Amino acid sequence: MSKKVLVTGGAGYIGSVLTRQLLDRGYKVRVLDNLMYGGEPIIDLLNLPDFEFVKGDIRNAADVAKAMEGIDCVAHLASIVGDPACAKQPELAKSTNLEGSKLLYETANKMGISKFVFASTCSNYGKMEDPNAYVTEESATAPVSLYAETKVAVEQFLLSQDKNNTCKPTCLRFSTVYGLSLRPRFDLTVNEFAKELALGRELVIFGEQFWRPYCHVYDLARSVITVIEAAPEVVSFDVFNVGDTSENYQKKMIVDEAMKLIPDAKIKYVSKNEDPRDYRVNFDKIKNKLGFKLMFTVPDGIAQIKKIIDDGFILNPDDNKYKNV
Repeated sequence: MSKKVLVTGGAGYIGSVLTRQLLDRGYKVRVLDNLMYGGEPIIDLLNLPDFEFVKGDIRNAADVAKAMEGIDCVAHLASIVGDPACAKQPELAKSTNLEGSKLLYETANKMGISKFVFASTCSNYGKMEDPNAYVTEESATAPVSLYAETKVAVEQFLLSQDKNNTCKPTCLRFSTVYGLSLRPRFDLTVNEFAKELALGRELVIFGEQFWRPYCHVYDLARSVITVIEAAPEVVSFDVFNVGDTSENYQKKMIVDEAMKLIPDAKIKYVSKNEDPRDYRVNFDKIKNKLGFKLMFTVPDGIAQIKKIIDDGFILNPDDNKYKNV
């Protein structure tokens, strides 16, 4: 086991969950984050002896070198995440997601760090050529957004590195995320649908027929640890989709699951026949090669969101702080 892990973006939606999981498993953890959305998700961790925080920017060489001192493994999550956020600030997205990632890897390799786990996305697949088929890690990538373009570019950079490099990269293509985190988000499909219906509002659905795979934030974080703890020869210079083949959903299917808990839900479907992202993903590789299985499903996530809304865990779920844009 690598004893000291650097988590970039560790104060974020996925990063704050991963950081706690690592600490729970006995790792020492250092987080590098610019606190774009604040530090509340990890503020309590400052009490722990095995936790360190470095405020910094992954595009800044001095910040990166400082954060990597004494580190065994890098879990790289820091990014301008999602199509809307990248479209709003395209230059920031390109410099952070691509140039920042290159700097991180190059520094990690120079400093003799052994593993580099990169959080990529299934959005890289874009739109399926065959709507009845499933894409795999061998399928062509066809990014249709700046966000996915930057992730594909980083993957290509990492996988083209010299195989003899000390630092061995692994790319994890995350499914669309949902679920509870110390940094709650309600701008994600499952979370947003469940929140709106739990609040008794009419939910307007555009393009209910398009496919996407979904994975709970807790499981996505677990996948990073699975790679960290895997034998290097099993994961080095490789790509894994993260999710489960049974967890591909159309939007209408998500609504149908929500209506099992909220039968009087008000739904309005708006026809939309063109969506650049439409893909069903196969996840056999991560299951067969790494033994990775999900702990949560979309219905679990819907029930969790409904509970926190019903019980008043979050006083104003419409607050913009629960969105990336």
